[in-house]
Amino acid sequence: MRLKDKITLVTGAGSGFGRGIANRFAAEGAKVIVADINEEAASMVAKEIGKNAIAVIADVSCDAEVSAMIQQAVAEWGALDILVNNAGTTHRNKPMTEVTEEEFDQIFAVNVKSVFLTARHVVPLMKEQGSGVILNVASTAGVRPRPGLAWYNTSKGAMITATKAMAIELATFKIRVNAINPVAGETGMLHLFMGEDTPEKRAQFVSSIPWGRLSQPADMANAALFLCSDEAEMVTGTCMEVDGGRCI
Repeated sequence: MRLKDKITLVTGAGSGFGRGIANRFAAEGAKVIVADINEEAASMVAKEIGKNAIAVIADVSCDAEVSAMIQQAVAEWGALDILVNNAGTTHRNKPMTEVTEEEFDQIFAVNVKSVFLTARHVVPLMKEQGSGVILNVASTAGVRPRPGLAWYNTSKGAMITATKAMAIELATFKIRVNAINPVAGETGMLHLFMGEDTPEKRAQFVSSIPWGRLSQPADMANAALFLCSDEAEMVTGTCMEVDGGRCI
C-alpha cells in the first residue's frame, strides 16, 4: 500500500474530486479526515470508507474552523502527514463585470485564503515532524483561462503561484508542496463552468480537450496519489496538468 498509515486531511471531500481522492487514498492505506462544509456529504464519504476515516465539518475560509479541523485530525490520529487543499468554488460563467463583489470575495476566500489558513496551522506541525506533503487542487483555468470565468481563473492562478512559493520556502524542512491542475470534470460545479448544462455546451467543452472527454474524479485521485506518495520524494513545486492535453 502506497500510503499505509499516512494521516491525510482532504478538504471538500464530500463530493467530486475530493471524494475520489479520499477514497483512493484510503484504499492505499491512508487514514483520512474527510472535511467538508456539508455535514451530510462528509459523513456519507467517511461511512463509505469505513473505520479509517472520520468526518469533520469545516468552512475552510474561516480561521477558527480551520484551526478546529486540524486539531480534531491530530487528536484522532496524533499527526498529519498529508494535506490536500481541494475545497473550491466558482462563479457562474458570465462576463467579468457581471460578477458581484460578494461572489468575488467568496471565490478568493475559498480558493485562495483557505490555502493561507491551512498553511498557518499545518506547516508548524509538519516542521515539528520533519516531513509532510501538501497538495493544492488548482485548475487548468490558472494556466489556460476560459472566457466567462475571469475571477475563478485568477483565483486558480494564485493557487499555482502559492504552490511554488510554498515549495521553495518549505523544501529545507522536508515538506513537499505540489498541485494538480484538473481540466473541466464531471463534478457538481460543471454546470457553473458551462453557464448551463446542455448537450451543446458539453460538446463545446469536450471539443477543447484533445483526449476527447471530461475528467473524472479517478483521474485526479491517481495523480494526487503519486504526488503524495514517497515515489514522488524528489517532486516539489510541480503543478501537474491532468487535462487530456488541453494546455498544450
